[in-house]
Amino acid sequence: MPIKIPDGLPAAEILRSENIFVMNKLRAETQDIRPLQIAVLNLMPTKEVTETQLVRLLSNTSLQVELTLVRVDRHVSKNYSEEHMGLFYADFDDICHRKFDGLIVTGAPVENLDFKDVNYWEALCRIFKWAEKNVCSTIFICWAAQAALYYYYGINKYPLEKKAFGIFEHTVHSPKHPIVRGFDETFLAPHSRHTAINEHELEAAFNLNVLASSDKVGAYLITDDAKSRFFITGHCEYDYNTLSLEYFRDKNKGLDIDIPYNYFPDDNPEKRPPNKWRSHANLLFSNWLNFFVYQRTPFDLDTL
Repeated sequence: MPIKIPDGLPAAEILRSENIFVMNKLRAETQDIRPLQIAVLNLMPTKEVTETQLVRLLSNTSLQVELTLVRVDRHVSKNYSEEHMGLFYADFDDICHRKFDGLIVTGAPVENLDFKDVNYWEALCRIFKWAEKNVCSTIFICWAAQAALYYYYGINKYPLEKKAFGIFEHTVHSPKHPIVRGFDETFLAPHSRHTAINEHELEAAFNLNVLASSDKVGAYLITDDAKSRFFITGHCEYDYNTLSLEYFRDKNKGLDIDIPYNYFPDDNPEKRPPNKWRSHANLLFSNWLNFFVYQRTPFDLDTL
């Protein structure tokens, strides 16, 4: 898919080396097509890695996408340079007057905090409120999924006795739903989290539907069809080595960390883990762009 990203974004060279079509500004402007306007609110500390992972998934259809990277106002990343953020990211105040076809909100390493103790919680709530009238469809990933379920529906997270960490099998419960069209009956996806959502509360909430879940780690893909919101409790965007990097990071810090479940061949950290979830991830994002963004958004975004 021709995807237009900010000029000079480091992800561009990585994606070109993978034979993914990344379009520059000049070429995009010569095409007589209205690109889908997709905003990404990137809350992850590894900005460049997450940018690359998401652009890769948004590059798997024939639709043209124009990407806007957004950061929470006044929230300075401790793990990335202010120069990178200033070059490639817009503050929310700079784009809040705009409307977008789609919004993706990433996870964040703050799940052990109460939502209201997160230092950018009020700013995030402002973005959630803005998205209600200015975005056609939204995907919330991992912690952002928990945060959005709390903000919109009052469903709180709870701590797990043991971290959900590894590659888990999930079952599709609503195979006729467009977001899971083409999915196998069971599929694999990564998880890396210390908290979870109570499925009974999800079932009791108005308009929420659990489309896929795991016997081991609970609800995975949740939707509010009326609001065109999707909540993903795992990390299907992860690279093959993301969990191994997390594992060795924590192990080197002397933290109590188990080997990721169903990840390393023979549970041997010396062996390269295969990516067993890429096709599911690509299909999920392709279905979202096609059925819930492209086919539902108006041509004139001002009428959204």
